[in-house]
Amino acid sequence: MKYLHLIWAALFRRKTRTILTLVSIVAAFLLFGLLDAVRVSFADVGQSANGAERLRTGAKLSFIQTLPQGLAAQIAAVPGVKEVGWANWFGGAYQDPHNQIFTFAVSPNYLELYPEVDVSPEQRKAYDADLNAVIVGASLIKKYGWKAGDKLPLQSQIFPNRDGSKNWNFNIAGVMSSKNANAWQNNMIIMHWKNFDESTPYNRGMVGWYVSRVTDMNETDRVAKAIDALSANSDHETKSMTEQAASANFIKQAVNVGLIVTSIMGAVFFTLLLLTGNTMMQAVRERTGELAVLKTIGFSNGSVLGMVLAESVLLLLLGGLIGFGIAALITPGLTGGSGFLPAAHVGANSFLIALALAVAIGLVIGALPALRAMRLNIVDALAGR
Repeated sequence: MKYLHLIWAALFRRKTRTILTLVSIVAAFLLFGLLDAVRVSFADVGQSANGAERLRTGAKLSFIQTLPQGLAAQIAAVPGVKEVGWANWFGGAYQDPHNQIFTFAVSPNYLELYPEVDVSPEQRKAYDADLNAVIVGASLIKKYGWKAGDKLPLQSQIFPNRDGSKNWNFNIAGVMSSKNANAWQNNMIIMHWKNFDESTPYNRGMVGWYVSRVTDMNETDRVAKAIDALSANSDHETKSMTEQAASANFIKQAVNVGLIVTSIMGAVFFTLLLLTGNTMMQAVRERTGELAVLKTIGFSNGSVLGMVLAESVLLLLLGGLIGFGIAALITPGLTGGSGFLPAAHVGANSFLIALALAVAIGLVIGALPALRAMRLNIVDALAGR
């Protein structure tokens, strides 16, 4: 630390070049923070203690294939199943077709399958009494300024209603909120499956997927196999897995977020490595005479090596912390959570990864110029050779 003032002065010896390099580092770590927040958001889907005791049963062939509603009674009779409900994808949009809101048509007991989701008894009673009612996630209520009792117009890009129009009108009966602030239930809408089934000609007694609660989490594998055996060799074979595994599987079918983030950031950091490495090489080359003077007045080879390495690490840490800090500030505002996905956020693990990357890149780019400075011959350097 006693040489910090020398390191700082050397780092900003060419202010314009250093600032431009810092901007590049800030941009790289800002991008890393945003992309990693999205990756973590995808990874968090369904990852809860309650999710481990729920099984999701869907069509084995494709997640868009529907299942007969009569399968519910058979699943309920499987030993180890505490309760079973079902849901269909509705695909609602509010005001604009591009403003998608995750909306599900669900069985009457759907909320009982999710004990971590709270709805007031009065609002639940109002929902049960009105076939055209919906319950809306707390984050959506806050985002759009809705309240219980409001009329809610939604568009479905898939399912027409009774009059052939894809415009649906619902009554907001209540608000649901999960104990986990990032849970996807806070950002979705549920409607009555009976209303959905009777209103659209494209369903007629079919179910998108089943959700079952098991009596013992240690028995989930056995129960899943027993449920799938019910429809073996039929035209609607099923695949059952825990809610955690099903959510991860759904995400992987849509997109491998981890691979995309890793590929993009690999390219970004490789470019950053070349850019900052060139900056450090130039900076040390320009200070050859100054480094020789430091050695002349008593600085050891190890001290010179450490100062150059510290300079490169400080450069990366400054840019990395600024960029990652900006990402942490703006991520909640850019990604308020949308239906299936919980709100993206920058976590402590991501911060530690960013810190380690900054130090590692700093050491890598500083290694060659630092070794060159350490091996510098005083006479040759002062003579300009």
